[in-house]
Amino acid sequence: MNGKVTSTRTKLERGRSALGPALELVHTGRAPTRAVLTSELGVTRATAGAVAAELEALGLIRVDSRPTAAAGSQGRPSHRLALDDRGPVVLAAQIHPDGFRAALVGLGGRTVATAPGCVTVSADPAQVLGAVVEVGAALLRASGRRCVGAGLAVPSAVAEPEGTALNPLHLAWPAGSPVREIFAERVRAAGITGPAFTGNDVNLTALAEHRHGAGRGAQHLLCVATGHRGVGGALVIDGRLHSGSSGLALEVGHLTVNPEGRACHCGSRGCLDVETDPLAFLTAAHRDPGPEVSLLQQARELLRTEYAAPAVRRAGEELIDRLGLGLAGLVNILNPDRIILGGLHRELLAADPERLRAVVADRSLWGRSGGVPILACALDHNSLVGAAELAWQPVLDDPLTALA
Repeated sequence: MNGKVTSTRTKLERGRSALGPALELVHTGRAPTRAVLTSELGVTRATAGAVAAELEALGLIRVDSRPTAAAGSQGRPSHRLALDDRGPVVLAAQIHPDGFRAALVGLGGRTVATAPGCVTVSADPAQVLGAVVEVGAALLRASGRRCVGAGLAVPSAVAEPEGTALNPLHLAWPAGSPVREIFAERVRAAGITGPAFTGNDVNLTALAEHRHGAGRGAQHLLCVATGHRGVGGALVIDGRLHSGSSGLALEVGHLTVNPEGRACHCGSRGCLDVETDPLAFLTAAHRDPGPEVSLLQQARELLRTEYAAPAVRRAGEELIDRLGLGLAGLVNILNPDRIILGGLHRELLAADPERLRAVVADRSLWGRSGGVPILACALDHNSLVGAAELAWQPVLDDPLTALA
């Protein structure tokens, strides 16, 4: 009798310990059926069934026990697993120089509701983050959904473990602003439950794209992206975001790609940050930016609609060559198996993919030996989805404890 009790307890503990890994497999789309879940977890069918049932009881997934068999298939089809579209959400927010965006994001990176905020981003982070959380709280009230945490993306390196914005140059915030602390205080004051997290926007872009977008399946994923201003980079290794010893790795915006180029905010000249961002493109194309929409939107529209114009093409080629030079240097150092480009860089790739790939191949040792795939980011508002991933991580690690 004791042996049976011990065996039952062992199976229960094994199933409980598999809840997090199982949820992550469904969350990232890698386990669409119970059969795949069984194989990926390396457990018995009974254990996989118990795990799926518990995740369903927690309101996180749905199990279809009577799926329709595909035409021509034999045998009974496996139970299908899907995320519960009525399940909990997290509050995600992104700050950029022209305003912010708040959203409610469910598992699977699905945006449930979103609202842009076109406020002037003042030099007081507490004022801005208060407005962000106010908009997010309104979204939550309207949705009636349970919230399990909050995540924030900022255009700055974020030092760990303090959660301070080390160099928010494009926001005019004080260096070392305690953004995580301020954000967490505003979240608690609004009555929003769950932990609050903060991260660099391009790091979070890479995380979101690796789990749900163009970076799926890559082992060593390099992401380089323009925000509304400036350039950032991120690296995902074996599924983990590489942030260095204190969260400050891959500050690629300050690679020099034009020694005689524009003065950079960091004190140097010709950095990727000021040679390949939206303002650099508009300036090179001899276009005066207007106040109506963001610099990023103006640059995107110009590339998409007027690339045939000689001045616009010359400006695009200039930025492509400098971006390619920077990417080639990163390929030589990091040896990624895939590169993804976001923001304006995605549009530059679309405008002239062969030119960019040729520059990278010509300038990089590994590029010549076989080429590194260069792809466009696939997700809309990917840094917002990445901020949500930060907030979902405690649930993915331990659903029972996080949802208790």
